Amino acid sequence: MMQFTVSGTFDIDCRRCARLADYLDEVKTQHPAYFSRPVPAFGDTAPKLLIVGLAPGMHGANRTGRPFTGDYAGILLYQTLHRFGFASADLSVSADDGLQLKDCRITNAVKCLPPENKPTGDEIRLCNQYLAAEIANLPNDLVILALGNIAHQAVLKALGLKVGNYKFGHASRHELPDGRILYDSYHCSRYNTQTRRLTESMFHAVFESIQQEIRR
Repeated sequence: MMQFTVSGTFDIDCRRCARLADYLDEVKTQHPAYFSRPVPAFGDTAPKLLIVGLAPGMHGANRTGRPFTGDYAGILLYQTLHRFGFASADLSVSADDGLQLKDCRITNAVKCLPPENKPTGDEIRLCNQYLAAEIANLPNDLVILALGNIAHQAVLKALGLKVGNYKFGHASRHELPDGRILYDSYHCSRYNTQTRRLTESMFHAVFESIQQEIRR
């Protein structure tokens, strides 16, 4: 479980966003076996790499209770993590499948499943306290990978930085004032991979850069 300061303590029963809380209630009624709660981060407690996604997927993290687990978006991500030595296996199907992360942690900008996978600006801002508290408790030499522009902006806001000073771009590298490094990638969603906006080689290239960064 993530350990935060009091104001940002991760709450698996959080209902601060009424729209999201009501939606999770509806989903739980339709799918009683689904996790359907705020999804905690997963992985190393003192990572070298923090991966930040958008939000839990309906039949992925919202079902299993673990980020990018059990859905299409997790296929390329976990295959890549395994390829570069960050994961013990190349497939993540359930929260109890035994998969472990090494030097890596995965979280989301928004912890709850949003309708149509589209959180509102207010929901992103309210949930940002959890991301801010989590990053604050991680190593100072952390490398952060933002999957998509919303995650990119959420990381910057969590660190108290002006979004306009750091433009999102696939494979972009940003040196942050606190010494951390932020990398960007297109999100490994079904849409992006099937339309070839994000290819396997493009995603691997980002991780090659991150791996070199960590080894410095």
